[in-house]
Amino acid sequence: MPFDARSGADSRLREILIGAVEDASSFEDRFAAEVWLSDMSRRLSRQVPDLNERLEILKIVHHEATRSEVAPELVLAVIDIESSFDRYAISSASALGLMQIMPFWVKEVGRDDKNALFDIRFNILLGCQILKYYLDMENGDLVGGLGRYNGSFGRRAYADRVIERLRTKWFKS
Repeated sequence: MPFDARSGADSRLREILIGAVEDASSFEDRFAAEVWLSDMSRRLSRQVPDLNERLEILKIVHHEATRSEVAPELVLAVIDIESSFDRYAISSASALGLMQIMPFWVKEVGRDDKNALFDIRFNILLGCQILKYYLDMENGDLVGGLGRYNGSFGRRAYADRVIERLRTKWFKS
């Protein structure tokens, strides 16, 4: 796998991210959208009290996750663990935004605004593509893919937290 030591970027992943563009709605129909958005909005209301911001996050997550062929609920669980839905979160490793994306990716995909990762759409777009890439790298193995996403490959703690949150908050009926 080609890796650019200068930036820490994987060249194939860079190509995937650059190729990611917005497309049509990800819901089958209006009813499916209303059901999913209502249910997920209720689950997210404590962390994101503003309804407009909450619905924006949910619509973008559904769109980008579906486009990336990742379960939207898994993306919600990752965001829940990574940033607790704080779009301005900054980690101790300098990862930024909802999905805690490393800042070098901004330049790698041809942007020059380091604050771009605080943009909900851009952050989730990159995060979904990166997550899908690592899940594919691990042949769909959730523990391995999540470990790669978080930089904790070979250790289960992070993956176990995401999977538990997925099971208890985002997939429960």
